[in-house]
Amino acid sequence: MRSPRLLAAVLAVPLLALTACSTGADAASSEGASSTDAAYPVTISTTFEDVTIEERPERVVALGWGDAEVALGLGVQPVGAADWLAFGGDGVGPWAEGLYDEAPEILGTVELSYEAVAALEPDLILDVRGSGDEERYERLSSIAPTVGVPEGGESYLTPRADQVTMIAAALGETERGDELLAEVDTAFEEVAAAHPDWAGQTITAATRTSEGWGAYVNDGRTEFMERLGFVANPTITELPVEANGWSVSISEEQLDLLDADLIVAFPIWIDVEEITEDAGWQEIPAVADGRDVVITDDLSAAYSLGTPAAQLYALDELTPLIEDALG
Repeated sequence: MRSPRLLAAVLAVPLLALTACSTGADAASSEGASSTDAAYPVTISTTFEDVTIEERPERVVALGWGDAEVALGLGVQPVGAADWLAFGGDGVGPWAEGLYDEAPEILGTVELSYEAVAALEPDLILDVRGSGDEERYERLSSIAPTVGVPEGGESYLTPRADQVTMIAAALGETERGDELLAEVDTAFEEVAAAHPDWAGQTITAATRTSEGWGAYVNDGRTEFMERLGFVANPTITELPVEANGWSVSISEEQLDLLDADLIVAFPIWIDVEEITEDAGWQEIPAVADGRDVVITDDLSAAYSLGTPAAQLYALDELTPLIEDALG
C-alpha cells in the first residue's frame, strides 16, 4: 500500500495570493501555459461555445461537482462553491480541509440562486462537471465568463482528467494540473502493479437508495476500478442505461445480476444496514463468499467525487478493503 505522503503532496500546494480564489489537452488553447499572466488570454472549448478568458481571474465561483476542490488543488480559493455531497463547513472533503483562508459562500447545487452567484461579483464561473443544461449555462454566462461541460460531458459525465485540464487552463495553472494528473496516474499504477491478480476480474459498482437498487456504467466509479485492472461486469453493461447515461436500475428480484468477482457498493441517503442486512443482498454469490466491499461516509464520498485528492484518499482507504475481500 502507498505511503500517505503521496496524498499529502497533492494538498500541500501554496495558495496563490488571490482574493478568491473526450477533450483532453485539446480542451484549451493554452498549451504550455504556466502560473503567470502570460497564460492569458486563454480559450477553452465547451459544449456550448468556446470561452475566452482575457486575464487571470480573482473572484472564482465553482459550481460543478468537485470543481471547487480542483481549484483548491491548483492553489485558487473560490469565493463561492457548491457542496454536492453535503460535507458542510467549507463544502469540501477531509482531504481538502484547511485549504481555504476564508470560507466560501456555499451556493445551491441543482436548485441554484443566480442572484446569489451574481452577488459574489465573480470574474469566472466554473461549472465543468455539471448537468450541461443550456438554460443554466446561459444564465451563468450572463453573469461572468463560464466554463461549462465539454462536448459529451452532459449529465455530470465530464471525465476526471478533462475536468482538471479545463479548470487548470482557466486558472492559468496548466503545469500544476498536469502534475496533479501525473501523481494520480502514478498512484493507480503502483497499486495495480502490486496486485496483478486483480487484472481481468469483474467488478460491479452498486448502490442502493430510498428508491431501490442500481449499478454504475460509463462512470468514474467504474473507471476507478478499471484503472486497478478490473473489468466492468458485462451483465451490468448490457442492461438498458437510465436517461442519465451512467446507471442502470436493478429490481429486488434481479439482485443476482450484481454478482461479479468483486462488488463495491455504498448507500445513498439510507442506512448502510439496508444493504448489508438485506436478505437478497446476502444471497448474491459474491456477497455470500465475502467478495464484497460496502463503503460509507468519507470513503464513499471520495470514491464518488473523483477529484485528484479524493481519488488518492479513496485509493489509500479502499485498497486494503479489496485485499481483504479477495484474499
